[in-house]
Amino acid sequence: MKTIKLFGLLSLVLMVSACAPEVGSEAWCASLDKKDMGDWSANESLDYAKHCVFK
Repeated sequence: MKTIKLFGLLSLVLMVSACAPEVGSEAWCASLDKKDMGDWSANESLDYAKHCVFK
């Protein structure tokens, strides 16, 4: 039973992480443009500046 739960959890994590665009891609920059700047994390702000502003 533990193996089934672990496999299910691992599958869920892989499915969710596969949906997010790669950091620095055009899709990622566009998704942050739509997101309120107050909701950005510190890492998102730094990555946005690095990949979307100072290309």
